[in-house]
Amino acid sequence: MKTYNIFISHSWSYSDNYTKLVNKFEEIPYFNFKNFSIPKDDPVHVSTDSALKTAIKNKINLCHSIVVLAGVYASYSKWIQEEIEIAVAKGKPIIAIQPWGAEKTSKFVKDNATIIVGWNAKPIVQAIKDYSL
Repeated sequence: MKTYNIFISHSWSYSDNYTKLVNKFEEIPYFNFKNFSIPKDDPVHVSTDSALKTAIKNKINLCHSIVVLAGVYASYSKWIQEEIEIAVAKGKPIIAIQPWGAEKTSKFVKDNATIIVGWNAKPIVQAIKDYSL
């Protein structure tokens, strides 16, 4: 079974959603993945924005696809936008997740998404499988 390398772009201010998503992925028996994300509890230790951007690029380079939590907060997050711009520049597919019950989502995320899926593990995983490089 293939292992999918994924980078989950998310806001540390909403890290509960990130944790819930990773837990959902882990519960799916037919989905093997390696998580290249930068979670709040395991940050990259660098001293400059430039070094952080390089570290993010290096992680995204190893990924088959990028998953983005598309809450409206993504429009105001410098690093989510940087991650999306890196993914676009590298030609990586971007799977945007429409937050559960959200009436507003990030236009920036939607404009750059390869596909937008709802907050349900099976369609997210299927999109990762369908679009991963």
